[in-house]
Amino acid sequence: MKNLALVGYGKMGKLIEQLAPQFGFEVVLRLDEFNNLNGAGITPEQFANVHVAIEFSAPAAAPDHLKRLAALKIPTVTGTTGWLDRLPEVTRAVNDFHAGLVWSPNFSLGVAVFTRLAAVAAQLLRNNADYSAWTWEIHHEAKKDAPSGTLVHLVDTMKKSGYTRNIDTSSSRAGKHPGTHEVGFDSNADTITIRHVARSREGFAEGALRAAQWIPGREGVYTFEHVLFGPEQTG
Repeated sequence: MKNLALVGYGKMGKLIEQLAPQFGFEVVLRLDEFNNLNGAGITPEQFANVHVAIEFSAPAAAPDHLKRLAALKIPTVTGTTGWLDRLPEVTRAVNDFHAGLVWSPNFSLGVAVFTRLAAVAAQLLRNNADYSAWTWEIHHEAKKDAPSGTLVHLVDTMKKSGYTRNIDTSSSRAGKHPGTHEVGFDSNADTITIRHVARSREGFAEGALRAAQWIPGREGVYTFEHVLFGPEQTG
């Protein structure tokens, strides 16, 4: 069993703790807003016996958490969204300290495959002006960021695949929905729709734990696609 630290102990943190033994981890440290105010709990003493950390906290706190963990050379996985405008500075810290980080807006295997399918569709239709594109998602009413990090990543992936025309994007927040994402292309002749529906948070937790198994011993910044499909992946 490897020793796991949880930085952020909300719903995802508690679910990860529940599933951790199935992936060979024992949770030895739990940091939340009470014992980790402004990152004060991320110290050499606290992490002396920690092999890897999983970070699910808040957008404002995540970059500082990740830089502190990099300074301690703790292999880290983060699923916090809404902070990627600060990814360059976090990347610099990870590289400067020769640490390892896996980040992703979504740790679902199904979403990773869904994203690849959307990329292929965007590439195939990039030169066909008859097709216009949209993306849409719905999450539970407590989710703070809209559009979700997953939807932002989907749109970015489609653009990188060569679809340079406008992609209409919309979000909904209601009830307790764990998350649905949709990509569509519409023309006079037909409509193509690709959809991923999450049934629970369990798939996200399992993916984060899978990434936590993978990152120890590696240096640099990776995404969940690297974990699933190989380190040669670009995005």
